[in-house]
This record gives sequence, structure tokens and C-alpha cells, in this order.
Amino acid sequence: METTDKKNYFFTTGRRKKAAARIKFIPEGKGIISINGRKLENYFSVITHQTQVKKSLLVTKMLDKVNVKANVKGGGISGQAGAISLGIARALLEFDPDLRSTLRKEDLLTRDPRAKERKKYGRKGARRRFQWTKR
Repeated sequence: METTDKKNYFFTTGRRKKAAARIKFIPEGKGIISINGRKLENYFSVITHQTQVKKSLLVTKMLDKVNVKANVKGGGISGQAGAISLGIARALLEFDPDLRSTLRKEDLLTRDPRAKERKKYGRKGARRRFQWTKR
């Protein structure tokens, strides 16, 4: 059994802070981006988050040529936007490995390792101490 046809979609994941996004990347599309069943504009009301999600598609000039379906869980709005952005960049890389240098220049393939620091014992937070009283 021989298959010569190309895959018509790609699955990738992206993570940031506590957010995890599963991306379904469909190369033959019209530029529709949906997140958890909602349009991009309805899910992210802040324009900076919308731009962050679209950035990898804008850099590679594929915004109107592909469809993206994202399923994102956990974290906050900024973490979710970062997770989706990384997932889309990884999907583009899987679709066309020649885009690596373009995506790397814009720092879209690097996972942001920053996360919330854990609370330590004897402290009010991760670093904040309890108030000291002399008497």
C-alpha cells in the first residue's frame, strides 16, 4: 500500500506557564483561527494577545492560507496566548521545515521557561517575609 498524498493536517502542542494548547493546523484553509470553538477575536479581546497568536502566520505570510483550531486549557490569558503562538510556530515548522530560520529570527520557536516560583515555608509568599516586630 503506497500513499503519495500529503497530510491534510498537523497536530502540535505549545506550553507557557500553566497553559497548554493543542493545535490542529490545516494547510488548505481560508485563514480561520478558532480557539476552544470560538473565534480568535471573541476569545482574546485584547489586541496584543490576538497579534501574538497571529505573529508566526504573519511572519511566514500564511495568514490567509491556513486554518488553525486550538484547544487550550489552564493558566491565564497571556499564558494561553503564548502557548497557542508556540503551537502554531511548531505546526508551521512541521508543515515546512524551510521556515525554521524565519521563525527562529523572530524568536517564535523558543519555549518561555518562566513559571511561578513556589512558596517557601516560613515565608508569606515565594520571597516575601512576614512583618518583623521589635516588641
